Amino acid sequence: MKVSDLDLDPQLINFLKSEGYDELFEPQEQSVKAGLFDGKKNFLITIPTASGKTLIAMLAILAHLSKHKTKIVYLTPLRALTTEKFEEFKKLEKLSIGRKIKVALSTGDSKDKKEKLEDADIIFLTNESMDANMAFQQDWIYDIGLVVSDEIHLIGDETRGPTLEIVLTRLRTGFIGKNPPKIIGLSATISNSNELADWLDCELVESTFRRVPLSEAVYSRHIITNQDREETEGNLTNNRQESRHQKDWIGLGLDTVDNGDQCLIFAMTRKNAVAWAKEAGRDVVKMLTGIQQKELEKISKKILPKDSYDNTKLTTELAHMVKNGTAFHHAGLDQRCRSIIETEFRNGRIKLLSATPTLAAGVNLPARRVVIPSVMRYTNNGLEKISILEYKQMCGRAGRPQYDDMGESIIIAKGYPDEILEYYVDGIPEPLNSKTLDEDSSLRINLLGYIYTSSKFNPISYEKIIEFFSETFAAYQLSNPSILEKKITKQLEKLKEYGMITDENGFEPTKFGIRVFYLRIDPKTAFDMTGYIEDYVRGTKHTFGILHMITNLPEFYSQYPIPEKYQENMDDLINKNEKLYTQQKFSNEDCFKSLLILYKWIDALTYQKMSEHFDAEPGDIFYIKENAKDLVYTFTEIVKFWRDYAKENEQKKIVSEYQNLIDESDLLKLRIIHGVPEKYLELVKIKQIGRVRAQVLYKNGYKNKTSLKKVPLEKLAKIDKIGIVLAKSIKSQLENSKK
Repeated sequence: MKVSDLDLDPQLINFLKSEGYDELFEPQEQSVKAGLFDGKKNFLITIPTASGKTLIAMLAILAHLSKHKTKIVYLTPLRALTTEKFEEFKKLEKLSIGRKIKVALSTGDSKDKKEKLEDADIIFLTNESMDANMAFQQDWIYDIGLVVSDEIHLIGDETRGPTLEIVLTRLRTGFIGKNPPKIIGLSATISNSNELADWLDCELVESTFRRVPLSEAVYSRHIITNQDREETEGNLTNNRQESRHQKDWIGLGLDTVDNGDQCLIFAMTRKNAVAWAKEAGRDVVKMLTGIQQKELEKISKKILPKDSYDNTKLTTELAHMVKNGTAFHHAGLDQRCRSIIETEFRNGRIKLLSATPTLAAGVNLPARRVVIPSVMRYTNNGLEKISILEYKQMCGRAGRPQYDDMGESIIIAKGYPDEILEYYVDGIPEPLNSKTLDEDSSLRINLLGYIYTSSKFNPISYEKIIEFFSETFAAYQLSNPSILEKKITKQLEKLKEYGMITDENGFEPTKFGIRVFYLRIDPKTAFDMTGYIEDYVRGTKHTFGILHMITNLPEFYSQYPIPEKYQENMDDLINKNEKLYTQQKFSNEDCFKSLLILYKWIDALTYQKMSEHFDAEPGDIFYIKENAKDLVYTFTEIVKFWRDYAKENEQKKIVSEYQNLIDESDLLKLRIIHGVPEKYLELVKIKQIGRVRAQVLYKNGYKNKTSLKKVPLEKLAKIDKIGIVLAKSIKSQLENSKK
């Protein structure tokens, strides 16, 4: 089907053509013919990666924009993916269809662009951000006419699945009005797609079409493909039987680069990702032209941070590798480095990339060949096989639509290649199973949220609660409906026990329950925090105790044990005089690596030293401090609630004590944000004065804004790491702060 034959406004047809779309692929045509432009018909579209799902979404969006004035919501599971889609669809703002189209972004990130969602026609959100907007009943949610749910298969994910499921349940049951919006779910192959489509009342469009055909294979001295078990001697591009490298997966990567293509190698550990990129680089550099090497030299310089004290061994290694045309990608890198690597791999300048599997479910980085050196990975239960679904996600990255006539995915076999071929290559991905009723914490959060949003005028009955949760995918999949009631009843009892709901003449939240609802945290965590507050140690500092408390919460991730080299010196690292509550105990089992990282971070230890001492990289520190900042904020808000409660009951002594704890927690949150001791806080409020420059100024005797106002400009400029440009900026800021 030609784009020009679509039942769309000629202006929209011209726009699509200007974007390079001329003819629809099979699944796109199939979707249109099945009624994609029908305003009320839901769709579940499951087709392989890189087969045109984005254009299907765009066609539905354009059709909706031309016929309706209601909003369009585009959901994805990850911030990076949401931002990527937002940038991709921002071009729709060029259109004028009787009104100017506005596109907005909301990922829950404090750095989001501040477009007003109320004014936007298309809003790109993470599932979590959408959940929060619905829970807080923002006005604009009642004006949604179309919802696109990308990567909808993650409804079966343990951590992200329950949130997406509740969002979709609310949408399809009329939570946002009498007319539920049209829903379009997008995914790669789902083995039980008929169940998901039936639950969502969707038209199911399935296709095996792939823009770039995929060859899935297993390598064991030679390549065995799934095409009639055909055996091809050597690598796909030559007849050698032995790999050109002692590590077969690197050999396969080198062959790919030698053939003028790009290769993506999935490593199950960060250490391997770094090591393999380094090893491959020694050979890849020999295949580069002089012009390519000069381009890579420039990219290498971009990777190194401006200030040497922010540099780490990992960043230096990455910069050196990039000169050779290889790179690695994992969560230890900061966002700046990851963005550079992603951009330059897409541009074809980086030839071989080794990455941890998280990349497979995130941003779109296709390569001619994907190599999977092992199908085993270390988990909390030891060494386990990866799922077929995860394997399919990884091999789905093979094949660049603009460049390749074939994508190649190869698993390295250790043992029996036929078994791996049958299990993974010929295997069917595991069916999606709801996790909404499996995790007590997410069920409590969603129960409290539903009770709050549904009892604004009258308490909500037990029957209504059961009725809503009976509409979930979890209930759809239950063979025994009584299980739902048992689980709901158990968590309702828990919410009563925690003092967050009452059940007189129906269920409604208490004041404490409402506060906890707005904090979007597990009610049990809020209940436990209340216990710590009631038992808190008066008349002392609590810095270490608060950090210890939050790093032991279920909501805090990266709970890795302290490295053995520190185990013997724990008494020097633990501050036993800073207990938060009297029963708090500090032991090797509950003092995690993240706790030490945070404690040193707020003491202004540089990234370089953090990397050397704790093997903590900028990306790790970023996630740890963001997590800590949010949990300290939550803790502070709960203390504020009980302070106000004491105020209402005229308990002046408790009000004063709780206020001291609030002030201390607020200061701690600022220290976590800036990574400094308390004495530097006034200095880091000045733009461009970060944690290191604050330390330098303080050591030179400039401890606050007053002392900086008095120092002559020339003298300030001579201080290490300041200079004349920054000195002028500091002076300008201090002058303007007077006005």
